[in-house]
Amino acid sequence: MVLSNIALESDVSVHSTFASRYVRTSLPRFKIAENSIPKEAAYQIINDELMLDGNPRLNLASFVTTWMEPECDKLMMASINKNYVDMDEYPVTTELQNRCVNIIAHLFNAPLGESESAVGVGTVGSSEAIMLAGLAFKRKWQNKRRDEGKPIDNPNIVTGANVQVCWEKFARYFEVELKEVKLREGYYVMDPEKAVEMVDENTICVAAILGSTLNGEFEDVKRLNDLLVEKNKETGWDTPIHVDAASGGFIAPFLYPELEWDFRLPLVKSINVSGHKYGLVYAGIGWVIWRNKEDLPEELIFHINYLGADQPTFTLNFSKGSSQVIAQYYQLIRLGFEGYRNVMENCRENMIVLKKGLEKTERFNIVSKDEGVPLVAFSLRDNHRHDEFEISDLLRRFGWIVPAYTMPPNAQHVTVLRVVIREDFSHTLAERLVNDIQKVLHELDTLPSKLSSNVKAADGEDGKPAETRALESKKSDLEKTREITTIWRKFVMARKQKMNVVC
Repeated sequence: MVLSNIALESDVSVHSTFASRYVRTSLPRFKIAENSIPKEAAYQIINDELMLDGNPRLNLASFVTTWMEPECDKLMMASINKNYVDMDEYPVTTELQNRCVNIIAHLFNAPLGESESAVGVGTVGSSEAIMLAGLAFKRKWQNKRRDEGKPIDNPNIVTGANVQVCWEKFARYFEVELKEVKLREGYYVMDPEKAVEMVDENTICVAAILGSTLNGEFEDVKRLNDLLVEKNKETGWDTPIHVDAASGGFIAPFLYPELEWDFRLPLVKSINVSGHKYGLVYAGIGWVIWRNKEDLPEELIFHINYLGADQPTFTLNFSKGSSQVIAQYYQLIRLGFEGYRNVMENCRENMIVLKKGLEKTERFNIVSKDEGVPLVAFSLRDNHRHDEFEISDLLRRFGWIVPAYTMPPNAQHVTVLRVVIREDFSHTLAERLVNDIQKVLHELDTLPSKLSSNVKAADGEDGKPAETRALESKKSDLEKTREITTIWRKFVMARKQKMNVVC
């Protein structure tokens, strides 16, 4: 959820584009109107505003699926009015959810007997899945500590500094200390040795990432498991592992079947995965799977009967649509193992095309790995005159949404651009993106440095006023980057206006 704010206080009305055809009276922007308007007018007003959104297919910042087959779209629309939580009223939807849980559990090598059902639940993305898994670890740790007569007021989780923000949310919302292994230049994932060193008797779990958001790299869960097994033997603890496979959970089984990261490792007790990423479903579906029933404390499960029959539920929310669950089942049976493998292999091939194209420019360092999530993270070899933020800004003129960001501590001085390769990103688009990046680089080469060219040596040999030098010495690298980008953006916009360029 994004907190709302009133962006334009002076513009308090919404106007119909084709006023003479529909309505000529403007609508209040932030208050409900007194009267109704024709359905055509409502549609046109909203449709016209949405034209200013970016094109999802060209949003290379997102891991989230932006294309599905028309047949699946039809199933989703047909079930959009079904409430997922009404299990007694919609038993088939509940059955499809259970099938998805079991299919994914087997995909992750859960130790299930021939007729044993998997333990898991569908969620609203991996954020809710991580919250549920974290709560299960916290409750198990508390129960064990109570039995031992020990305090339960200081739980912690060990992660890498590269974790997604939902881990920080869990720690803050549910009062768990987040102990982060800092990164370093050239190594942008959690170091297993350092992680295990940080484990203590209050650690409820170590969270490993299968597919870092920063560069797509898989963390070494096997090494983490082996080190933690040894530490548990030495200390008498039983610290477990959770694998955040939001991005990589639907990749590793198909591209790297021999890689040990899942329930084949004894300390892995739960895994989350995003169905709306490489599970190939539109936004709004995630999954969390537990190794067995003992890893999900029974007291966390609620039983309700006011919707019909007894219904066990373990979620943070209640009502939600059924569409994404049905879409996930469609993808699983439609594609099968062969289909998912073909999609992932195609994504990897297009990733290699893009990577090679960027390397040929001889202007970038590639910071992502070939093994991992199919994405390309790259940084400028020389960013003294112009930086990655400027490239990101100029690429929007061609419709591309390519994020630029700084790495977490202790590698925050490294800035990268990242392109996520999804199913709908083709070989042709990869080549076109490289061409557009080359155009941007050529234009940047003709522009003055990101610091205003009017700032000359009169104020010092470095060309900066004394006041600027004093201010910059007090600012972090990130603050300086933001200031420089703002100055440069103003210069470019002024230049465009003079040239009457339409972007």
